Amino acid sequence: MPELPEVETIRRGLAPVLEGRVLRRVTARRPDLRRPLPADFARRTRGRRVLELGRRGKFLLMFLDDGAVLIMHMGMSGRIKIFNGTPPPPEPHDHVIFETDAGATIRFCDPRRFGLMALARGEGLSSHPLLARLGPEPLDAAFDGGALAALLARRNGPIKTALMDQAVVAGLGNIYVCESLFRAGLSPKRKARTVKGLRAGRLAAAIRAVLEDAIAAGGSTLRDHRQPSATMTFGCGDISPQWRLCKGSQTRRCAKISPCPSPDSILWYKSGSRAGSPNPPTLRSKDGRPSRRAVTP
Repeated sequence: MPELPEVETIRRGLAPVLEGRVLRRVTARRPDLRRPLPADFARRTRGRRVLELGRRGKFLLMFLDDGAVLIMHMGMSGRIKIFNGTPPPPEPHDHVIFETDAGATIRFCDPRRFGLMALARGEGLSSHPLLARLGPEPLDAAFDGGALAALLARRNGPIKTALMDQAVVAGLGNIYVCESLFRAGLSPKRKARTVKGLRAGRLAAAIRAVLEDAIAAGGSTLRDHRQPSATMTFGCGDISPQWRLCKGSQTRRCAKISPCPSPDSILWYKSGSRAGSPNPPTLRSKDGRPSRRAVTP
């Protein structure tokens, strides 16, 4: 599923094409995605000027000149395709099509149909049901060790599970949480409420660094998503080789302990039904001892 870096990549790719442009034509080629499209969706968005593209967590936000906001989620496999000039015929999974007054065509393609689109009012947007429970943005200046420790103070579960809860921190998912914990030297099994002080500071800094690296790389989570290409399709690419935790590549820290396994021999564990692969000798649990290996295919 696209996470914060993938959605931010999409936002940055769309901004030059959509901001300031009028949606001359809007076509909904089916009535629903994960949920039904808003009533009269095409009519309510057609003729509107796009003032700004924003993002909240994993949601893309399109601010229109009548005060409405189009909230979009890419689901598992949704992606954006942009064409300048005459586009090719729509493909079967091009479900929503926007055409601008500048001649650009933007298509939302979603083979699995787990994406969604909803219309909201700009006033009180933060209280919309899709956004109301989201935690703070990890790239905001106010997100630091103290803020993170306060968010985790009453969480008794594993730190990995807590960080993937969108009510704690908005936009994080399995891959980026795993990498952030690895960089911070924390076991994913450590109780969330014990992450405070210097540990919380290391983790907040690692989260920011991981997200900034991923955005610079154009996103890096699912193979189903694609980076901008000659056809200007926006999403994300394969898992980036810089994610040491996920690829099993050698690092100086790991080399001090033992030879790095090949990617095929990484030992996996599960946390909250999601897989991960810590380097056990380097990640310590609450009592300070190396965390134990838990082998889960």
